[in-house]
Amino acid sequence: MSDAISFRPMTEADLEAVLKIEYAAFSHPWTRGIFADSVKSYDCWLMFEGGQQVGHGVINVIIDEAHLLNITVKPESQGRGLGLRLLEFLMQRAAQLKAGECFLEVRASNQAAYRLYERYGFNEVGRRRDYYPAVGGREDALVMACTLVD
Repeated sequence: MSDAISFRPMTEADLEAVLKIEYAAFSHPWTRGIFADSVKSYDCWLMFEGGQQVGHGVINVIIDEAHLLNITVKPESQGRGLGLRLLEFLMQRAAQLKAGECFLEVRASNQAAYRLYERYGFNEVGRRRDYYPAVGGREDALVMACTLVD
């Protein structure tokens, strides 16, 4: 990673580029409508490496609790520590917004993401049965939580 990493808030004008990354990264991506609603209601960010958009994330903070709703790094940029950089940035944002704890759901089959969250300090605290749509049915979500420090 030689190029500088930067972040900026997501706007509706960014949705085409966001959806391109989202659809490349996931078998069941968020829709334009979900992102359009999120931009109006949640803390939504883009991550750039040099001048190129390489990821995005969405958090929701209610009172003192954050929920990581989406974190995505484009497939060709994965495996170089960018996911951790994006996660660190989003957790700093949550702490700045006065959240003391963050929760997330991750597909039970997504071991790369699970390990990323674990490395950051998230612990598994539960399971939501049949939470995610999956090829050929539904898939469980593992619920994870992390204490935030400002």
